[in-house]
Amino acid sequence: MAIGAFATAINCIDGRAQAPVADWIKIHCNVTFVDTVTVPGPDRFLVRGPEDRLAHILEYVKVSLTAHNSHVIAIAGHHGCAANPVSREEHLTDIREAARKIVSWGLSVRVIGLWVNEWWQVELVSDSA
Repeated sequence: MAIGAFATAINCIDGRAQAPVADWIKIHCNVTFVDTVTVPGPDRFLVRGPEDRLAHILEYVKVSLTAHNSHVIAIAGHHGCAANPVSREEHLTDIREAARKIVSWGLSVRVIGLWVNEWWQVELVSDSA
């Protein structure tokens, strides 16, 4: 078992979104480490992705929960996403729907939805707590 508090971020492969999301989670969720599962356009992917590929995301999240006792899962979307090139409003809808999907997995952890805006600042979109 790892030492320190963990959270899990389902985030975009876009490197610009990685640090802001991890930093926000560390500060606002009081954790030391953030495990990251990446996929292009994760907010859209969780809502519209093929079920067989979604199973991989769940598998990776479960590793974080089991090995590191992660107690928070974040789903993040970001401005300028090449894999989900939609408006802010559409991203926020996708983030909320993706967070509901994660809650439906029944993992008994806090699930938060995050938006990384055009200034690379993180905004809280949803919180199951």
